[in-house]
Formats: sequence, C-alpha cells, structure tokens
Amino acid sequence: MIALVRYMFTVLLLSQRYLAPLLLFLGLVVVLTSSDTGPLAATYASAAGALLPSSVWLTVALISLEDQPDRSIVVVSSGSHGRVLLATIATATVWCLLLTAVGLTLPLMFGTHAPGLADLVLGAEAQLTCAFIGMAIGLVCSRLVFRRQGYALVLAVVLVLTVLLGRRVSPVNIMLTNLQNASDSAGVLVSTGVLLAAAAGLLAAAAAITQAVTLRRG
Repeated sequence: MIALVRYMFTVLLLSQRYLAPLLLFLGLVVVLTSSDTGPLAATYASAAGALLPSSVWLTVALISLEDQPDRSIVVVSSGSHGRVLLATIATATVWCLLLTAVGLTLPLMFGTHAPGLADLVLGAEAQLTCAFIGMAIGLVCSRLVFRRQGYALVLAVVLVLTVLLGRRVSPVNIMLTNLQNASDSAGVLVSTGVLLAAAAGLLAAAAAITQAVTLRRG
C-alpha cells in the first residue's frame, strides 16, 4: 500500500495536475484571510471553506491521472480495485494534510493573531472536515462513477453549494456557522471534532459507493 501511495503521489506531482487546486486554495486563503485581525476560529473557517472545492478538484484530478488501460494494469499489479481506491484516498489525504498545514500558517503570516494550541487544533479539525467532504464529492463525481464528466461536473458544483449552504443538514455548513460565531476556539473544539468524525463517515460511504460502481462495471 505504501508503494502504491508513493507511486500515485509521484505521478500526480510529475503531471502537475495538483497546481490548479493548489493555486485555487492559496488564492482563496490569501483573499479571505489577508489583514485579518479577528478571532482565529472565524479565520480558520475561511481557510476550511477554501479547502472544500480544492479537495474536490484534487481528488478528481488524482483519479483521472491514468486512462482505463493504464488503471487496469495498476489494479492487476496491486491485486484489487479496492486497494487502488484506498491508495487514491490515502494519497488525496496526504495532499490535503499538506494544504491544511499551509492553511494553518498563511493566516498567521498575513493577519495579526496570537495563536494558541486550541486555535491550531481547531483549524486542523475544520480544514480536515472540509477536506474529507470534498474528497467524498470528488469520488462520487469521478469517472469511476460517471462516464460523462459533464454530468459529473454539474453534480460536483451542486454538491459543493449544497454542503456550503445547507443549513442544519450539512456538517460543513454547521461547522462554518459555529466557527464564524465563536469567540473562543476551545469552546467549539468538541463539536468540530464530532463533525470531523461525521465527515470521515461520509467519505467512507462515498468510497463504498465508488467501489460498488467500479466492481459492477468490471
């Protein structure tokens, strides 16, 4: 599995398909958090929101690295579709962890803040929540599920808007609302951790759906 993750990470790096989602994330974070002096909870809510579309794009790009014949070779070499899918999720997670580190650092560079441990933990929780939801959307909107990527693109946009704007039903919307209204990071650490666990569950469900569709197609 480690060798497969290393292979996918290297292929994505060499293909430079990570550049577009990376630049999107950097641009959004700089615009949304530049010269900010408010509570870090709200600042990191903006960084988390920026990671949502970026993680969708990154996941789709990762799955689209190889055409079907090349992917079939990777599946045969690794032993199963499931191992390749898990390696894809693991690789996307590694990239999102790197972006999370950037999202924790840039607001401190461009704003005026005195971060505490609770602030940094909350920022990581928030960004990973959005990353997991974004990866879930990327999986179900990838070519593994949709043969026509035009339909997949429309669905991805609809799902991103839904999780951002769906009040009281979307973990992302609930979390961003809580963070925007929080005056103290420590006060929302537990609730954000619960939403992070819910996001991980949604990612697992999306992986199961993607795997089922992939196996059905053979």
